[in-house]
Amino acid sequence: MAVKQTAGRRDLGEFAPKFAQLNDDVLFGEVWSREDKLSLRDRSLVTVVALMSQGLVDPSFQYHLETAKKNGISREEIAEILTHAAFYAGWPKAWAAFRMAKEVWKESEWLEAVSEEESNRLP
Repeated sequence: MAVKQTAGRRDLGEFAPKFAQLNDDVLFGEVWSREDKLSLRDRSLVTVVALMSQGLVDPSFQYHLETAKKNGISREEIAEILTHAAFYAGWPKAWAAFRMAKEVWKESEWLEAVSEEESNRLP
């Protein structure tokens, strides 16, 4: 289920109201909500690769990496996705994307390690 997006109105509403409305209502309100056509997980995958291929490793890229993680893309999958895309989008772009992805997936790795360690201590 899609989350209602308000970032456009919040960040650009007064400066560029039409762009903000299209961002929130059309891109996120209509396109991202068509889960019967393409899952959120797959939309995240496509978006991450599209942004990486343009070299856009800015806060919007980090947002979409975090969204991909929330939508079920694992650390192993993002590593394979970025590796595969590197051959088509460019090696330096992949390096930049990997730096950010490594940070996004780092916390979950730590939590998994702590959880596994705690379960090994249980009688």
